[in-house]
This record gives sequence, structure tokens and C-alpha cells, in this order.
Amino acid sequence: MPLATQHADVATADLDSALRGGPFHVALRAAIAARGLPLQRVQHHLSRHGVKVGVTSLSYWQQGARRPRRPESLRAVRALEEILRLPEESLIRLLTEADGHPSAQRPAARTYRSCMEASGALDRLLAELGHPADGGLHTLGLHERVRIGAHRELAGRESQHIVRAHRDGVDRFVAVHHGDPGCAPARMAVDALENCRTGRVRMHHDTGVLVAELLFDRRLRAGETYLFRYGVEDGTAGTSREYVRGFGSAGGQYALQVCFEAAALPARCHRFTQHSVAAPRGGRQELPLSTLHHSVHLVEPRVRSGIVGMAWEWE
Repeated sequence: MPLATQHADVATADLDSALRGGPFHVALRAAIAARGLPLQRVQHHLSRHGVKVGVTSLSYWQQGARRPRRPESLRAVRALEEILRLPEESLIRLLTEADGHPSAQRPAARTYRSCMEASGALDRLLAELGHPADGGLHTLGLHERVRIGAHRELAGRESQHIVRAHRDGVDRFVAVHHGDPGCAPARMAVDALENCRTGRVRMHHDTGVLVAELLFDRRLRAGETYLFRYGVEDGTAGTSREYVRGFGSAGGQYALQVCFEAAALPARCHRFTQHSVAAPRGGRQELPLSTLHHSVHLVEPRVRSGIVGMAWEWE
């Protein structure tokens, strides 16, 4: 057996062992060694994912001199799992268990990799519907109302869109719903509520992505505006902890209201933004919860390209 092959086999075996038993810094060092990447290249890959981490910090992490703890650092670790081609949550699990929180007790969350897989699934579903990336519509306003049920689940949402056509002949909009981890798209329902009717519906079970055509009453001319409203009944997953909305380009106003059952009110709520799914979250702002109406909301007067979201914490 060639010497290089022997070294590769040893590195792979070391990595497998480290991922099973840890600790985190040993697993990270083994993963970097197995991929043959110098730290400068690792840093470069992270920056391409929208995450900034210094070479010194990476060196400390793999030596065990420091541990990534801040939210921005943990997002870097999730990106490292993708860059180093590791199993999803493998490094995060080692960090969590070392801090005394077994992975089985951690709340379900959308990881960087799951978001990227959902993005790929969405592209395939849109292609299946023959829907171009540019649907010919510009968003002037989007108001969403999300309902969280008595069991803390994402029960459903309603969305009202105000759009303007920027080319002739546009007669539909493709709605996208990404359920919480563990959801069942086959048990969801899409309701056309105002100025539209439901067309074809497609879904991807593994990623929880559902897309549905909403057909307009007529074809629009360039410059013409249109208002429509639809809903998605979900309630198929476990505890919900956040709701996010991605925007491919700058647009109009966005308002998000999250309504909770009186018997299941969260302890705290906050808004956040991200430039991309791999980027650290910023723009954090605590949001007051109305104890009378059991709801909380945010308003973005003019959205930018990226992600706007709301998160809440349960006692």
C-alpha cells in the first residue's frame, strides 16, 4: 500500500474515533488534518460562507486552549462541519455534551447544512413546476401572522402579499413553506384565502419544504399591482423556537406577528437578521410580548437582501 494511502487511512480512522468520543478540539484537529487543509485555507472557506474567524482562534480551538461559545463562534462551527465534510451536528454535539447538555436533550434547530439542503430541494421543486427564479413580481409589502399552538408547535401562518408585476403576463405566485425540524409536509394544507386559488403543490419530505402555486384571477400587465392572501396549516412538528423569512433582493415593508396560545406564552422574544444562513446573526432586539393579546411583532419598513427572523425562549 502506498505510504500516502496509509497516512490517509490513519487520518480517517483518527477522525472517526474523535468524532465518536471527542473531545471537541481533538475532533476538530483530526478533521482539519484528514482534509489536509492549512488553517489559512480553513479561514478562507469560512469567509466564503460569510463567517469571520481569525487563524489564531482556529488554532486555539484545535489545541483546546479556547472553546467556541458565542453564537457567532457556534455558527462558525456549523459551517466547519460543512467545509470539512463532517456529519451534521457532529462538532456541535461534542461541544454541547462537554458543557453538560446531552445531545438528546438539545432542542431541534435548523442547522447550516439543513438550510443548504432545503435550498437545494427548493430549487428542484421550483424547476419541477417550471417556475423561474425571477417570477416577474416585485414585493411592495408582506404581512405575516404566525400561530404557535398550545403544545408550542408551529400551528400555521397566513401571508398577505402586495406585489407589482415588472413584465407582462404574470398570473401566479409560488409560495414556499419550510416547516420546523421533524415536520410532515404531506399533512400540511395550503389555503387560498383571497384573490387567488391553489394550483399545483409539491413537497420534499426530508427537508420539510412545501411549495404551492397561487393562481391569480387574471394575467397582470407590467407595472400593475396585485394583492392576495393565503395560509398554510402545519402543526406537524415539535416545539417551535423561531420563524425566519428570507429575501432574495431588497423590497418593501415586511411585518411579522407571532401569536401564542394563552397557556403557552414564551419567556422572551427577540428579532434578528442575517446576511445569509451561514452568516452570524446580528441586529438583535428584544421584543415586548402583549400579555393581553398574547402576541409579538416586528416591522421592517424596507427589507434588505438576507434573512429577517424572530426567536422566542420557553421556560
